Amino acid sequence: MPETEPQQTTAPDLEAATAYDPTGRTVPTRSRERASYDREQVHSILDEAYVCHLGFVRDGAPVVLPTLFGRVGERLYVHGSTGSRPLRAAGGSDEGLAVCLTVTHVDGLVLARSAFHHSLNYRSVVVHGVARTVTDPEERRVALDAIVEQVVPGRSKDSRPADEKELAATAVIRLDLREVSAKIRTGGPNDDERDLALPHWAGVVPLAPGYATPLPADDLDPTIAVPEYLKAL
Repeated sequence: MPETEPQQTTAPDLEAATAYDPTGRTVPTRSRERASYDREQVHSILDEAYVCHLGFVRDGAPVVLPTLFGRVGERLYVHGSTGSRPLRAAGGSDEGLAVCLTVTHVDGLVLARSAFHHSLNYRSVVVHGVARTVTDPEERRVALDAIVEQVVPGRSKDSRPADEKELAATAVIRLDLREVSAKIRTGGPNDDERDLALPHWAGVVPLAPGYATPLPADDLDPTIAVPEYLKAL
């Protein structure tokens, strides 16, 4: 995602450091050596994803929702219906809505000789903070374009923007990247020395995202070719 954006979409103090400050909520209790607070690394993990999981408390019980998101500088944006409970709660008071947003990529299946040491190679980001409703029209436009671009770069300029009725039915919330951590596992299995001679295959099954050939809509004008930004995927 581009790092430039209108002034109102990024708090200037969030851009200053090369790393996020660890907090009690972002330091893992296990495998602390896998944690990272590097800003560029966090951004790269976020930018490769388009689905996040948004966690919050509703009526005293935890709720986690999968949803699309977009990043603009040091802010994440999530959109949904104006009737959505979390989005209503984010704008229901000056306090906003306390949330935890997560993104995960699975890069490989780690198969050990023992069942106990099976694992995954992964890259993940966890963001804690307070989500607030975006009311500024220009920031809403930037946010909605960013969400489309997060899924398919180049698509926002190749589709009709939302009209007034659609915008009125759409709520957007923002979450500043302040309390953030990444966690990453790479490499092979960590078998115990006593298991190394066992006759079981051990190693990593790599996983990678893939895109098949785009399928045109049944009612698409046959003269409209697949755009270059889709070919680039």
